[in-house]
Amino acid sequence: MALWPKPVSQWPPITELIDPTEENRRKRLAVINGAVESQDAIAERQRLESRVGQIWDTAQLSDDFEVLGFMAPYVVVRRKSDGRKGSLEFQHTPRFYFNFVAD
Repeated sequence: MALWPKPVSQWPPITELIDPTEENRRKRLAVINGAVESQDAIAERQRLESRVGQIWDTAQLSDDFEVLGFMAPYVVVRRKSDGRKGSLEFQHTPRFYFNFVAD
């Protein structure tokens, strides 16, 4: 027995966002990724550090935090040094994490 008896073309239109944060997250993601000036990781790291302070690449993130979940451009983490939960933002490429905010 099919879970939905109608083909996809006959499904009702989706009129509501399933995730109420999606629109805001997409806007923030566009701002973050639109600010990337170089695909060179060293140059981009220097630019981002001068703008936001401390940043982490993926290996550094793993050293300092346990990742609990993510929905771009945010990642929920637990800081290993003190167990404090919080969030970071991240840019896609080159991948850097920044703006840690403790809960």
